Amino acid sequence: GSLIFYASILELIGKGDVLGIDIDIRPHNRQAIENHPMSKRIKMIEGSSTSKEVILEVRKEIKGKNKVLVCLDSNHTHEHVLEELELYSSMVTKGSYLIVFDTIVENMLESDCKDRPWGKGNSPKTAVHEFLKGNQRFIIDYEVENKLIITGSPDGYLKCIK
Repeated sequence: GSLIFYASILELIGKGDVLGIDIDIRPHNRQAIENHPMSKRIKMIEGSSTSKEVILEVRKEIKGKNKVLVCLDSNHTHEHVLEELELYSSMVTKGSYLIVFDTIVENMLESDCKDRPWGKGNSPKTAVHEFLKGNQRFIIDYEVENKLIITGSPDGYLKCIK
């Protein structure tokens, strides 16, 4: 649903494409997206977001684009999100965003994450803060977060300033 949502927003403003990456794109999901009127703005890549092949394909797709925004929303472990941040941050253009979803995991009760490999101390938010220690191109944009009032991604709206 998020691919179609983002494509719909881009359709309203009359420009842009959505590139969705998923480790497993089920045939019925692919068919539904490909048959949707917004499919003209959507390209899907099946594979791990951190694999060399996927990164090369993404770089090929964004070549020549003057504005690139990246949303990260896959495996929520610290290690995986940090790797994604390191791999995708260079693709984000100045003035655009690198959005890390589900940073709220860090603020949840441990019992809420007991069946997951992530949780307090091992979350997207901990990865964001570690990433920012060594990266001067991004800042947390609290203005975006404050406009939302409620978000599942506190500290996750990273604005590219360089």
